[in-house]
Amino acid sequence: MESREKMLRMYRHMLAIRQFEHKAGDLFTRDAVRGSIHLYIGQEAVAVGVCSALEPGDYVVSTHRGHGHCIAKGGRLREMMAELLGKATGYCKGRGGSMHIADFGSGILGANGIVGGGIAIAVGAAFSAKYLKNGRVSVCFFGDGAVNQGIFHEALNLAAVWKVPAIFVCENNLYALSTPFRDAFAIEHVVDRAAGYGVPGCRVDGNDVLAVYEAAREACARARGGGGPTLIEAVTYRMDGHFRGDPCLYRSKQEVEEWAARDPITRFRAKLIESKVASAEELAAIEDEVRAEVEDAVRFALESPDPSPQDMLNDIYA
Repeated sequence: MESREKMLRMYRHMLAIRQFEHKAGDLFTRDAVRGSIHLYIGQEAVAVGVCSALEPGDYVVSTHRGHGHCIAKGGRLREMMAELLGKATGYCKGRGGSMHIADFGSGILGANGIVGGGIAIAVGAAFSAKYLKNGRVSVCFFGDGAVNQGIFHEALNLAAVWKVPAIFVCENNLYALSTPFRDAFAIEHVVDRAAGYGVPGCRVDGNDVLAVYEAAREACARARGGGGPTLIEAVTYRMDGHFRGDPCLYRSKQEVEEWAARDPITRFRAKLIESKVASAEELAAIEDEVRAEVEDAVRFALESPDPSPQDMLNDIYA
């Protein structure tokens, strides 16, 4: 059993992700968010479980559904919300938007709108950690759809050959946009592919934050000890559509309801109370604090200035 402080921090981060995403979705429907948006609601246990096993200097490479990864790795809600709204105070000065948030100071090497686009970047970061012998590990998150991209195979093979400290985390939410996992794979599980590259693999309940944490902690220990990469398949489910406004006609109401009953936050809350880590009143106080923090982030973003046209050509390569 982890310390009370650590478990409550996990709960707080999961709540922050959920509340942030609800607000982001609401702002999108009000035309306040620039570009498209892909919400992480339902998958909070994966990001928090993995990032809770990391050190501050470790690297994370995210995806188009990446707000949760950023928050779990220590991203600040104000700068994140401002970035979504295209404001000058955002992490990328309003130029990256939802799918391209980066904060090198927190080890967040960037989200990526290209499916599988961050996998090779994570392997490069892991190679640098091995070359510099700084003890860091590099984590890349990706969905089940990315596992059928060529870059997944090339990057995993190279990481295995070089034994770099990389952790490949597949968030298998059962759909690559609208394509069911069963229609895109001849194998039963994503983790079955680990054997083809000679790396350890494990499959965990992605809606159980402590199960994800244990898998990630073991992978981190192996990576820091020179044992090379690990492939983790975290089986989870996105409660929202692929993107905001997706009618989700490709999945049944019964399926959605069955997964809603396995909500990772509800499950973890019940576990904290049952194991006497915290009382319902203590958790309610945390919930109130998180709501206030998210509301503060929204106010900050809405009141922040838009980028200046004079700065349009700054920070670009020419």
